[in-house]
Amino acid sequence: MSAMSTLPPYLSEADLDALLARAWTEDIGRGDITTAATVPAQTQGQATITAKASGVVAGLYVAAHVFRHAGAPTSIRWHVSDGTRVEPGTTVGTLRGNAAALLTAERLALNLMQRMSGIATATARMVEAARPHAPDILDTRKTAPGLRALDKWAVHLGGGTNHRIGLYDLFLIKDNHIAAAGGIAEALDAAQRYRDTHNTDLGIELEVRTLDELDAALAHGGPDILLLDNMTHVMSDGTVDVSMLQTAVDRVDGQCRTEASGNVTLRTVTPIAATGVDAISSGALTHSVTALDLSMGLELL
Repeated sequence: MSAMSTLPPYLSEADLDALLARAWTEDIGRGDITTAATVPAQTQGQATITAKASGVVAGLYVAAHVFRHAGAPTSIRWHVSDGTRVEPGTTVGTLRGNAAALLTAERLALNLMQRMSGIATATARMVEAARPHAPDILDTRKTAPGLRALDKWAVHLGGGTNHRIGLYDLFLIKDNHIAAAGGIAEALDAAQRYRDTHNTDLGIELEVRTLDELDAALAHGGPDILLLDNMTHVMSDGTVDVSMLQTAVDRVDGQCRTEASGNVTLRTVTPIAATGVDAISSGALTHSVTALDLSMGLELL
């Protein structure tokens, strides 16, 4: 079985190679002295990557690049695909080749797989918790610097939807932009002028934090998406109050897309989804990653 065979549109082969080259230099430096000292150069081995926890596997394509860069495998066999749910003890992949190269590449490959799999697992859980209402579960820009493309790819593999990749592919007007522009109407007009002047059809999203701000945005018109920020509250008794968010969604009434953000967790996402919001964004998917436990064992051939 092969891993995912195509890259997402925001990650080229050249960019992936450059990312991995930097990571390789960081880890290997002048050379893996321990392996060089203890493993005869011509020794061949078989490495088995195994899941030690339940979750969604991601990063197989990336790991294969790492091992190939090391010159390790004469063969790579993935027993699952990117985006597959696994249980403890599941054999994820089997690699054969030079034992020293397999060992040198092990930690970098596992680090990337474990991070991506942790993100994919968290995303899959949130997507499941949002059913049956099925809003889009979105990522944010709260990613590890230098690893954004991999973080967002992992969200996609977990069943989520990629939001803007950077500052260049969507107007997202937040509170500080509104303050700098002089108000909601001024900020929306400025974004529209920029869009017209630069002949671009990129969307305009506006953050609102109160119902008064929402009403002002609706009265003015212009946003393609309204970001309903921090309109969900967890009460002292543990209940989740989405009444403000529900009122906001009802007032929008389909005039534009709606996105909820703030206080989004596995506990809150179900009632948030039940309001009928179109999308829910969660920075925790990528900024608070719990890596999926994977291990690699080596047998000499």
